[in-house]
Amino acid sequence: MTTPGDDPAASARAESAALKDMLQPVRGRLRLAQGVQLIGSAATVLPFIGIVELGRRLLAGQTTAGDIWPIVWLVIVGLGARAFFGALALGISHFADVDFQSHLRRRIVTKLGRLPLGWFTRTSSGEVRKSAQNDVHELHYLVAHADVETTAAVVTPVFALIYCFVLDWRLGLLAMATLPLYAAGYAWMIRDMTEQMARMNTGIERISATIVEFVSGVAVVKTFGQVGRAHRRFIDAADDFNDDFAGYVGPMLRIEAIAAMMLSAPLVLLVNLAGGYWFTSSGWVQPIEVVGATLIALVLPTSLMAITMALHSRQQAGGAARRLVDLFALPELPVSADPAVPQGNGVELEDVSFSYQTTAPASVGENGRSKALDGVDLVLPAGSLTALVGESGSGKSTLATLVPRFHDADTGSVRIGGVDVREIDPETLYRTVGFVLQDVQLLGISIRDNIRLGRPDATEEEVADAARAARIHDRIVALPRGYDAVIGDDAHFSGGESQRVSIARALLADTPILVLDEATAFADPESEAQIQQAISTLIDGRTVLVIAHRLGTITHADNIVVLDGGRVVEQGRHDDLVAAQGTYAAMWRSYTEGGLDIGRDRTSEPADVVDRSELENTGAVR
Repeated sequence: MTTPGDDPAASARAESAALKDMLQPVRGRLRLAQGVQLIGSAATVLPFIGIVELGRRLLAGQTTAGDIWPIVWLVIVGLGARAFFGALALGISHFADVDFQSHLRRRIVTKLGRLPLGWFTRTSSGEVRKSAQNDVHELHYLVAHADVETTAAVVTPVFALIYCFVLDWRLGLLAMATLPLYAAGYAWMIRDMTEQMARMNTGIERISATIVEFVSGVAVVKTFGQVGRAHRRFIDAADDFNDDFAGYVGPMLRIEAIAAMMLSAPLVLLVNLAGGYWFTSSGWVQPIEVVGATLIALVLPTSLMAITMALHSRQQAGGAARRLVDLFALPELPVSADPAVPQGNGVELEDVSFSYQTTAPASVGENGRSKALDGVDLVLPAGSLTALVGESGSGKSTLATLVPRFHDADTGSVRIGGVDVREIDPETLYRTVGFVLQDVQLLGISIRDNIRLGRPDATEEEVADAARAARIHDRIVALPRGYDAVIGDDAHFSGGESQRVSIARALLADTPILVLDEATAFADPESEAQIQQAISTLIDGRTVLVIAHRLGTITHADNIVVLDGGRVVEQGRHDDLVAAQGTYAAMWRSYTEGGLDIGRDRTSEPADVVDRSELENTGAVR
């Protein structure tokens, strides 16, 4: 869509080109539907001819069956042909629309499946939903109705007006008398509609942003008594939008009212009957011809309204088509033409650097990119547990997401089993690398299908075994519909319960490499204990890379990697790093002295959710 800074003409051309490209698969059928509608529109004029001829016969006293029935049948055939061919045209266009939407949604799903996973972390679910649902729906009217109805709206008046001119050229001009005034008013209304719509969209976006901002922080705002100040930005945005909207729409509505009056039935009827009386009294036409021409004149406004609606629909569809074309133009995750299979479950990062694209000036980073990792070298032996620690923004999450290929490294390589992840087929990669993140995503489908997302062919018993290992089976079977319960409808889980469902999903997928964003960081004590037990089962025997938010959870990791500014500054085991009195030792002192391990006995050793030896001693791992 356009923004105030865009060139409206260039934007309109881009939307038109996008729409042309988008409709290409159904263009032939839409042309066929228009051709069929053309026949139906031509038949529309037959009833008018029949009415005039019937009137002539009656006025002339020719009332025999031989005179009347042919004309009656002409009217019946005209009405029947109009209904049949009109319905057939709409049937063709609607079937084309069904195929078009199916094709388009499949294309969107295919495209989404080929995008890097990192794109989804940068893009809100609302934007994805708008592309897959709203934008496709915007094209429905255009495909299913607009072309057919526009053809009818244009062709029907043309045939009817031709008949008016056949009756008398003066009647033809009289039927069109009010149209130029309407056209002039409508042209004045839409003279800068593209630019004004862009301003309206910008205003709505600003209001939406302030609403989200206020709602997201409403608890904090109310706590500190700053409600009035906090929603001032929303009030200002709403007032600005109201002023712009009123300034644009107010004068337009007045012009629209005058223009619409030019097509109102009373005015059209008055003009045609008054003019018809003049023509009749002058001896130019017959009264019955005035009646036929007046009926035709009354049909014209309806046709123009249909054209106006089609134009508005095309404008909306153009914006939707442009957004979809932009989506399809996004760079896809490159797939190797000759993929390799990892030979083992070890992970290596060699001289890895990565930068995010930023909207800030290029001075922030090279070519406007902000560097997140810089020359990282790291080895994760098969079956080992590696923990990433560091301050917020140090690059922990970025490094972890390079392993399942959420992004590709700018320089260097990430290898699994000796093979660069860019050379591994994505399907093989995701059977090799699994991940459990803090931000749990459960789909609005059954619990069973949520758990077996990674293994759709898993049996009922395998699903239940994974749920038992994740300590969530009892909670599921307690629901009225058990595993058939649909998330969001008859299954509502707490954060800790949702996390255990995601752990069951990872257990069932059974990937040999696991990326774990510590799942217990915000859990209550009871949920935390159950999640810890589930995680202990999950990580057993796997190569694990864990993003640690609390140092007490990774004291027995095989390797602790300390990141700072996108670089590895320290790595080793917990005791060795504490003894080294470096960055990690300072972090550990802050952790232990700051009382961050909430809910634990401070006199005992900090609990460790990934301590394999301790878990084996307690029987949590078999």
